[in-house]
Amino acid sequence: MARGMTLVEKIIARAADRKSVRAGEIVTVGIDLAFAHDSSGPRRWAPMLEELGVGLWDPDRVAIVSDHYVPAVDAESAAILKFTRDFAAAHGVKNFFDMVGICHLVLPEHGLIRPGAVIAGGDSHTPMAGAFGTYAAGYGATDMAAIVATGRTWVSVPETIRVEWRGAFADGVAAKDVMLFLCKELGLDNAFNAVEYAGPTVEAMGMAERMVLCNMAAELGCETGVVAPDGVTFDYLREIGAPVEDEAAALALASDADARYATRHTFDAGALEPQIAAPHSPDRTLPVSGHQGVKIDQAYIGACVGAKIEDLRMAARVLKGRRVAPGTRLLIAPASARTTQEASADGTLHTLTEAGAILLPSGCGACAGMGAGLLAEGETCISSTNRNFKGRMGAKSANVYLGSPYSVAAAAVAGHITDPRPMLEGTAP
Repeated sequence: MARGMTLVEKIIARAADRKSVRAGEIVTVGIDLAFAHDSSGPRRWAPMLEELGVGLWDPDRVAIVSDHYVPAVDAESAAILKFTRDFAAAHGVKNFFDMVGICHLVLPEHGLIRPGAVIAGGDSHTPMAGAFGTYAAGYGATDMAAIVATGRTWVSVPETIRVEWRGAFADGVAAKDVMLFLCKELGLDNAFNAVEYAGPTVEAMGMAERMVLCNMAAELGCETGVVAPDGVTFDYLREIGAPVEDEAAALALASDADARYATRHTFDAGALEPQIAAPHSPDRTLPVSGHQGVKIDQAYIGACVGAKIEDLRMAARVLKGRRVAPGTRLLIAPASARTTQEASADGTLHTLTEAGAILLPSGCGACAGMGAGLLAEGETCISSTNRNFKGRMGAKSANVYLGSPYSVAAAAVAGHITDPRPMLEGTAP
C-alpha cells in the first residue's frame, strides 16, 4: 500500500499531472502564477526573451509589482520604473501593481494567491505565499525568464521538515519571535527541504502571522514554507472577494497522517519569550534579556514580513500614550497602500505619528538597501525586517538587530533594546 503524501508533495503531484511524487524525484510542473518586481523582473527578462524571440506564455498568469525602486530617487531608478511600466503595457500584463506596496503582500491582497497553486517568484521571500497552502518558491532571473516564456519549470521534490507549535503565546510574543527562535534552533542551512508549520498554535493564527512563518522559511534556507489551508484561509479570501470555489479539495491538500518527514519538531508556545537576533545574522538569536540595554539610533518597522496592518497595530499598542525616546528615530514604511489606508481609518496611524514615528512610502525600502532609512557608519538599528546581514541597510559598520514589531516599538520608546511585555500591561490586545 502506498504511503501518504505531504502537503508539498500533493501540490507538486497535481502540477506535474502525477498521482503521486516522492522526495528526491525531479519532475516538470506547470506554473499557476509567475511574478517578479521592478528589480528582478522585466529588466532582467527582456534581453533573454528578445534573444529567444518569444513573449510571455500567458500574460494573465504573470504579475509584476514595482516595489524596490519606489518612489524613484534618481534618474537611474526612474528609468528602471519606466522600463517596468512599458514592459507590462507592451505584454498585456493586467496584474501590474505600480507603487502600491510590496509584492508579497499586494498579491494576496488582490486574491492572486490560491490554495494548491504552484507559484514562481523572482524574489527569495516568495515562500510567504505558502501561508495559503501553495508551493511558492523563489527563482533567479534566468529561471524566471524561462518560466514566463513557457509556463513550466522543473522541481526536485523536497523533503519536508514538520514544525508543530502547541499552547498559547504570552502577550507581546508574535510569529516573528517564532521565526527568530527557529533560525537559531534549526539553523539557516536547510536547503532541499520545505518546512511545514502545524499544530494548534498555528491553526489559531491569522493569515498575517502565518505569512511571517512562511516568509522566513527563506531565512531557514528552505525551498518553501507551507501551512495547510483551512477555515482561516477561506475566511481571508472570502473577505477580499476571492472565495475558494472548492473548499473540500483545498482541505484535502493537508498532509496525510502517514506522510514521511525529514524531521519533526514540537515546541511550546507558552515558553517562548520575545526574541532578538544580533548582527549580522538571523540565527544569532537570544531572548530579549540577552540584549537588554543595547542603545539604538534607529527603530525600523517595515518590509513584507514586518509592516502589515497587524504589525502596525502591535507597535501602536506599545506606543499609545508614549513618545519615541530623544535621540532615537522611529521609521515606519507600511507594507502596502491598503495597509496605510486601514491604519488611517482605524486610528493606528494617528497613534504611531503622535508618538513621533516618521511615515515612509510603501515599498521594500531600507530592507533592500534602498530609499529612506539607511544607516550611517557605526549606527545601531532594531528592525522588524527579516535579514540583518552586514551592509544590507546601509553602512557596513552599522549594526542591525531583528525583533517583532512589539520589540521594535518598545526599543524606540526606551532608546535601547528592552522587553516589550511590561509596556503592554493594561492594554487591550
